Amino acid sequence: MKKICSIVFLAAALSAQAQAGEVKVAWQEPEKFTDIRPSNESKPDFQVRLIKEFDQIFADLAKKLPDGYQWDVTVTDVDLAGDVRPFFHHTMNDVRVIKDLYWPRMSFNFDLKDEQGKSIASGTENVKDMSFLFHVGVASGHSNFQYEEQMLRDWFGKQQRDKVFPTR
Repeated sequence: MKKICSIVFLAAALSAQAQAGEVKVAWQEPEKFTDIRPSNESKPDFQVRLIKEFDQIFADLAKKLPDGYQWDVTVTDVDLAGDVRPFFHHTMNDVRVIKDLYWPRMSFNFDLKDEQGKSIASGTENVKDMSFLFHVGVASGHSNFQYEEQMLRDWFGKQQRDKVFPTR
């Protein structure tokens, strides 16, 4: 009985997940972005990790869209919160200094299509969060880029509040 309940629960969870809106994220020349500099790992490894985590952030946001909706995003620039500075100590790693002076920014183009494939919202966005250090909580706790994630969640929430993006 326990096994059957587990299978039913898993099937329900997967079907609910598959029915949400979907997102396709493209990254336009990330090597030229303003700031995706690592502090303690190689630049290629950091870039791969950043893209993977941001793809997941966008996927989580797309789950808030109605079934059958397709959201296409092309990221054109990222400027992470903080600034990477050399840190000369026993290790030769750099350190990312987080100050209110270095707020997160992101530029992207988007196109949201309904279940018939008709474009219902599109545009170019330059989002930033100049008060990123004053937020009470973190976005989800699942990302290493908490300030950027919160910034995107706030932007997406505003799109839904303003009825630009539909809600589930």
